[in-house]
Order: sequence, then C-alpha cells, then structure tokens
Amino acid sequence: MGRGRAKAKQTKVARELKYSSPTMDLDALQREIGSGTVLHDDGKADDDDYDDPYAPADLDDEGPGERRSRY
Repeated sequence: MGRGRAKAKQTKVARELKYSSPTMDLDALQREIGSGTVLHDDGKADDDDYDDPYAPADLDDEGPGERRSRY
C-alpha cells in the first residue's frame, strides 16, 4: 500500500529513458576515439614483461660442470 506513487514515478522515468533520444556530442566522441595516441606505449610488446616459468634456465653464467641444486 502506498507504492502507487513510487511505481508511477519509476514507470515515467523508464518511459522517458526508453523513448527519448539523448543528445550526443559526436565531436567529443570523435576526439576520444580518433585521437590515435596511446598513453602507455613504451615501445615494448606487452609480453616482454612476462617471465615464462617453464622456459629453459639460462645456464651460461655458470662454468662448465658447475650446477647448483635448486633444493
């Protein structure tokens, strides 16, 4: 009881959203999409920062016959 006014308001707002066309600033949208600049571009590929845990170990810095135990 007493929900009639709230429901009518919700229906009115929903109808306005459904049938009204919002004003669009197409120039601002064009500037945002077509800017062509990437802010985080540092010249590296994205996967350069990833260290593969399954890649073969680099053993060049150890001398011949020297192997360290990982355990």
